[in-house]
Amino acid sequence: MKQINKVIDYLDELYPAPGCALNFSNPYELLIAVMLSAQCTDKRVNIVTKDLFQVANTPEKMLKLGESKLKQIIYPCGFYNAKSKAILETSKDLIEKFNGNVPSTMEELTSLRGVGRKTANVVIGNAFGGQTIAVDTHVHRVSKRLGLAPTNSTPTSCEMELLKIVPVDKRTKFHHQMIWFGREHCKAIKPICEGCKLQSICKHNKI
Repeated sequence: MKQINKVIDYLDELYPAPGCALNFSNPYELLIAVMLSAQCTDKRVNIVTKDLFQVANTPEKMLKLGESKLKQIIYPCGFYNAKSKAILETSKDLIEKFNGNVPSTMEELTSLRGVGRKTANVVIGNAFGGQTIAVDTHVHRVSKRLGLAPTNSTPTSCEMELLKIVPVDKRTKFHHQMIWFGREHCKAIKPICEGCKLQSICKHNKI
């Protein structure tokens, strides 16, 4: 697919050294931060986890913190009831299945309650240096607009399409670039199309 090279070249021009927007100091912190980021901005998650990780940055400490206190801390992230339950269940799984350590494979990570492919890919790519593509709302939207994935694709099928065309050594970087591009340029509402070098392949307003 020729357009992938054009996309990669342009993203390299815009974002030569992209990175994860979530703050973390170990794999467990990243796992929890990603879980909290659902339907919430990374900026707000970072504010919340700054306090949360001071008292609970391991599975054992998280379980000791308890549901009530956890809910109070993560309340600003929204959906705090569901998120607190998922975090505690995942923490318990980590202790029971992996001796309190966050695993580094897709199969193991998705065996944890509350962890799906997107979350697992973020952890693998950012905490363990793997080459993955996590498909969030930005990656999914931009991929469809640029014709990198079918317009009727699901996040999982979109991921599979991207894995076919993005060079292995560029996958994690590409994932970050697509997120930043989606946030700052190719927005869901009123994308900034003027000056974009990908207009010739973009399907926006055509799908």
